[in-house]
Amino acid sequence: MHDPVRPVIVLFALLAWGGTVQARTVDDGLARAIQANDLVGAQTALTQHANPNQRLAFSATPLAWAVNIQNPAMVATLLAGGATANDGDQDGVTPLSLACELGDAGIVTQLLDAHADIRAARADGATPLAICARYGPADAVARMLAIGAPADRPDSRGQTPLMWAAASGRTEAITLLLKAGANPNRVSKGGFTPLFFAIKSGVVPASEALLAAGADSRYRGPENSSAIQLALYQKNYGAAALLVPRGADLAERDRTGEQPLHSAAAGGDARLISLLLAKGADPNGLTGSSRIKWVTEANFGQPPPPIPPTPPLLIAAANGHETAMKLLLAAGADPRFVAVDGTNVVLAAARGGSAATLDYALGLAPDVNVANASGMTPLHLLIGGGVQLELEGMLRILAAHGARTDIQSKSGATAAQMADNGLAEVKQIFRSVFPDKTAVQMAGATLQTVPQN
Repeated sequence: MHDPVRPVIVLFALLAWGGTVQARTVDDGLARAIQANDLVGAQTALTQHANPNQRLAFSATPLAWAVNIQNPAMVATLLAGGATANDGDQDGVTPLSLACELGDAGIVTQLLDAHADIRAARADGATPLAICARYGPADAVARMLAIGAPADRPDSRGQTPLMWAAASGRTEAITLLLKAGANPNRVSKGGFTPLFFAIKSGVVPASEALLAAGADSRYRGPENSSAIQLALYQKNYGAAALLVPRGADLAERDRTGEQPLHSAAAGGDARLISLLLAKGADPNGLTGSSRIKWVTEANFGQPPPPIPPTPPLLIAAANGHETAMKLLLAAGADPRFVAVDGTNVVLAAARGGSAATLDYALGLAPDVNVANASGMTPLHLLIGGGVQLELEGMLRILAAHGARTDIQSKSGATAAQMADNGLAEVKQIFRSVFPDKTAVQMAGATLQTVPQN
């Protein structure tokens, strides 16, 4: 989704050169004073008849420069000295648009008081209202609407002020625009509605406000993506929860082959999982084939191996979510399920990074030395996962359940060999839990040969 984003601010780009290039470009005391944020110097330059509307770098005006340094007193001085509020730079960015983007409420108010043109759009068609809806103070949005700013005027991408506000989750601005008649179901040229922008923002009240105003929760975006699928792609579980009772298809698989419950299980969001189960989501539903087409080149990687059909319980275990597992089991999830690659709940939990989840999984399937189709045991998988926060705790749980370090995988490697030949930190932690018996025996023999006093 194309997010409405501000253009590159070029007003002070040359300052990165230490100001020397700027000074050569404009040899004027007013410009230098603003550049130095020197209010007295600017006032002096104006009393000496400096032109407050001269064109500086990139056709910006001194007023735009003052806005860019976010100095309300400098802005007030220039306006009092005859600066025009509506002169845009080479990209059509007016001082008001820039002020809205940078967000100082006092400066925005000064420019509105100076009758800055609220309809003057940038080169991309974005109006001050749209920019303020995303970045500026809500009071300025309300004031612009009150004096006639079009609430639903699209820019060159077909994005309205409501979409700009939704993209940053500005709930107060969203409410003001909706009251002013903004259409909650307008579609941008990219195929997105304000609701999709709000979901992308991650701010749940923004999605809630749009749904309350009649936003269509069943609208389909690009690639036939639904609103709940977008919410789950973005891990916006709060927004997904709003969509569950609004007719979301709980059996439909997204482009990764997952149903909503699979995604919720991966995220471990207990509230969303409970809502989905209460609405009839299948706790034993399996993932399907991915529709994602991987683009790779020779010697530059390859697509990941396909994931076998997997139920939510194994996904929750593989992501370390014990509470999610309990909710799924209470709803009828099968703890004995084994995927076609041999993965069961314990092998899944060995990848989850959670000692508590691994311990819980072993209570469901007590065989600590179970192996998958590649001959990898939970201990193999845990060592193969490298350094992780709960590595030692998970190793101790496996040890307590009788994990063997000498089982060979189909590639011929034992977990002990993997640890000893891998990362030094992993080896150290592994050997603190599973001491090298040969080394211990040799140390004992050495001690026995030491003469006794």
